[in-house]
Amino acid sequence: MKHISIIVPVGSSIVDTIIAPFNLLNMANRRCKESNQFKIDLVGLTKNPVMYQGLFGIQPTATIDEIDRTDLIIISPISGDLDFEIKNNIEFIYWMKKHRIEHGSELASLCKGAFLLAETGLVNGKHCATHWTAHDQFKQRYPKVKLIPERIICEDNGIYSSGGAYSILNFTLYLIERYFGREIAIWCSKVAEIEFDRRSQNEFIIFNGQKNHTDHPIQEAQEYIEKNFQEKLTVNQLALKTHLNPRSFLRRFKRATFNTPLEYIQRVKVEAAKRQLESTSKTILEVMYHIGYNDEKAFRKIFRKYSGLSPQEYQLKYNREMAFV
Repeated sequence: MKHISIIVPVGSSIVDTIIAPFNLLNMANRRCKESNQFKIDLVGLTKNPVMYQGLFGIQPTATIDEIDRTDLIIISPISGDLDFEIKNNIEFIYWMKKHRIEHGSELASLCKGAFLLAETGLVNGKHCATHWTAHDQFKQRYPKVKLIPERIICEDNGIYSSGGAYSILNFTLYLIERYFGREIAIWCSKVAEIEFDRRSQNEFIIFNGQKNHTDHPIQEAQEYIEKNFQEKLTVNQLALKTHLNPRSFLRRFKRATFNTPLEYIQRVKVEAAKRQLESTSKTILEVMYHIGYNDEKAFRKIFRKYSGLSPQEYQLKYNREMAFV
């Protein structure tokens, strides 16, 4: 019989992100013929119940020492002080790496479980996804990992990762399709009423800029962009305001913000457009002119790039007034 391990991390985590995959995988398991079923364990460092938020307890069904071989390890997310939680769960990191190297176990991280996955070193040079609120911290901590910010689901040679939050439900359906087949995955999506085949987290991202750095001239440039995004801004103009030469400005801006100045300007403009589309009755063209675009085709292309939707689709989905038209 094949085996799936769902990690029960110690410390701080979100209980739903452990229970929901466990329940969905068991739903798929029950739908299978007996010969195709998996043994599914909640794996802890000990068998003592793990308490989360001081309210909810999860009882591991096995410990890492009791699992000789496992086909898939699902890495539940950690939360809170990530540095502290990684140290708290260091034994899981060694255990995952051992099973991947010695037995070829596949790994699948949920949300900020990507930090535990990245600590193994197994995704250096590979693609990975995590929750959009942790993108900057992840890039700083793991520069060798190829983070794909927009993805809800990422796969790279038997190592899977997901965007996070309740998109773990979509990710679990993806794993069910991978391990149990598409027919059972579709059946589970219908019974659990979860949207099937959703792949992007772009429409959920709120761009706040990456200001968690100590390069003060670049912070000044970011603030200037955010106050003057409606104007036509150039690299030379921004470099001049920060008293840097353009080449040095470009290099430092990208290093500090993980965006080029052009990308940063575009993302600030799109975020402003999203707020207008969510909260006003302005037309698409009015919003476009408000944020400093004159080319409708260019505006629609940039908006879709950073939101995953067209301006019309976004307005219909998130504007309360438009929803009842």
